[in-house]
Amino acid sequence: MPPLLLPSSAAAFKTRSAPNIVLNTKVDPWLTQTLKRINRIKRPLNSVPQHFRCLTETLSLPSAIWTLCSLMLPKAPESELRKDDNPLVEALFNYQIITIEAYIVHVDMVSQNEVAFKLTPETIESLVEYHKDIHSVDTAAATWNWSEKEVQLKKLQEDFVQAANRFVYRTNAMALEGLEEDGAGELLCGRSEEVRSAIMGLFLPLLPPPPRVVDVVRPTPLLPSSTGAENWWQPTMSHSHQTSMDPWRMVPSTPNTTSSADSSSSMWASMGMNEMQLPSPSSSFSEPYTTECDSPPQFYSAPMTTAAYSSSMSMAPIPQLPLPSTLLQQQCSTSMGYGGFDWSRYQDLSMSFAM
Repeated sequence: MPPLLLPSSAAAFKTRSAPNIVLNTKVDPWLTQTLKRINRIKRPLNSVPQHFRCLTETLSLPSAIWTLCSLMLPKAPESELRKDDNPLVEALFNYQIITIEAYIVHVDMVSQNEVAFKLTPETIESLVEYHKDIHSVDTAAATWNWSEKEVQLKKLQEDFVQAANRFVYRTNAMALEGLEEDGAGELLCGRSEEVRSAIMGLFLPLLPPPPRVVDVVRPTPLLPSSTGAENWWQPTMSHSHQTSMDPWRMVPSTPNTTSSADSSSSMWASMGMNEMQLPSPSSSFSEPYTTECDSPPQFYSAPMTTAAYSSSMSMAPIPQLPLPSTLLQQQCSTSMGYGGFDWSRYQDLSMSFAM
């Protein structure tokens, strides 16, 4: 409904004045019967102006106060209410009834077919007092404390004062059927429930500010810098352990012979004569020649002296190599080389042993 149709007397903090009444060119029969019922003095109601004059004078009387509804509200904050086993005693001592009264400021029987009610100053004062002394205390106790809580509570009270003074209840014009003598009346057909819900909707709760969202700052993982040591992930080896290790026991991690040879050369170059540890010389042995192919492989071990035996005990056992004749039985050609030795010179070697 457009608010421009309401008169200036319906605005907030405006004093009461004569209602604004707009009638149709033809008056409804129910309105004529209502006006005849409430008039003590019989007066003619044969035209629209007569209806207009009678309705305006009746609704402008000081006694023309309508009862919209009644509210049962607590007398004190919830923490101060009396506790009793008898619910009737609690209702008598803890609750009060506030009657919501209003007067008519606007009647439109042409465009909107409605009637507008505005709260009386006494009703507004009762509601503001209840909101300040009871409702504000309860809603403040139901919320946690923050820095601007008192400021928000004061603003909530000021907003309620504005809302109570601006409150206008608008309903169908048929509500005038509840009109009584001296202009008073009450709402019929369950309209009081609408007013009760509208009035209670003015009591807003105190809303605390939403909790602040704290961003979780995760520390940046520390990564090895490219300008630092290149062997940051490799375990360090002491110098004494490096010097005590025999070079012939060092096995390269990769089959790259060039890198192993270079590392061995650099290690031998950096060691002095006193730091070099050579392995004990092994005893010489000879491999006899045999022409018997069907015989099993034969091995020969030279007798060991006491010094050689003691040194061999401290060293790992060396696997014995098979004879050349065994290798010849397993290969299809005599041109296979083993350990840098060319077996194609087998005849020359046999001639030298024969001589």
